[in-house]
Amino acid sequence: MADLQGSRFEWVTLAGSDFRAVDLSRVRIRGAYLHGAVLRGVQLVGVEINGQVDGLTVNGVDVGPLIEAELDRQYPERARMRPTDPAGYREAWDIVERLWAGTVERARRLPPERLHESVEGEWSFIQTLRHLAFATDSWVRRALLGDPAPWDPLDLPWDEMPDTPGVTRDREARPSLEVALALRHDRMATVRELVDGLTDESLAADRTVEGPGWPEPGTYQAWGCLLTVLREEWEHRLYAERDLAVLEARDD
Repeated sequence: MADLQGSRFEWVTLAGSDFRAVDLSRVRIRGAYLHGAVLRGVQLVGVEINGQVDGLTVNGVDVGPLIEAELDRQYPERARMRPTDPAGYREAWDIVERLWAGTVERARRLPPERLHESVEGEWSFIQTLRHLAFATDSWVRRALLGDPAPWDPLDLPWDEMPDTPGVTRDREARPSLEVALALRHDRMATVRELVDGLTDESLAADRTVEGPGWPEPGTYQAWGCLLTVLREEWEHRLYAERDLAVLEARDD
């Protein structure tokens, strides 16, 4: 057996490849597309999967709906992140504001340097705040409000995003919590103003995006853009809470 232990594959395509009798123990896969992947005769022991799960069949059972139902049971407010009318979007944003306020207060109890620490290669707390500013700038200020280049120098795209003209990417910046929160609160206020003014017509409207950037040029439905923001807010807060628990343990 060829020994490729410790190899790093980045920006390569393995689409359509055939893996047989391979040892994938302790692999780390980030930002990958596994659409249509088939795994047979495998041993999945102690495996952790975080991401979008849709149409996952395990031993003949579609477990996607089971996972969704269990997550909704564990987090009763999660279902509110799938609104269908203006009032629902306002309620969802109320929840986002309330939950994130608690998470920020938890983060404040840590020494400032801890908020720049990564847990198992994930974003630090400060980087998470910066990424959410990027998500708002992209899906609200660019896609919904028509600003062709809304990004702040502290905005942080996802790591695998290709370099894009006009979109900054300074992963090593270390702003203080207060500086990161100033940007964050400004962007959250933008969303608040937008959802407070939503109508059935504006929610159903299409938005045309032009010029380089993210999202890519095209036509987007307003409700879909807002759902993307809600999903980002919900998931990244859970990631932040998970990692804050680890950082707190480091100070015990």
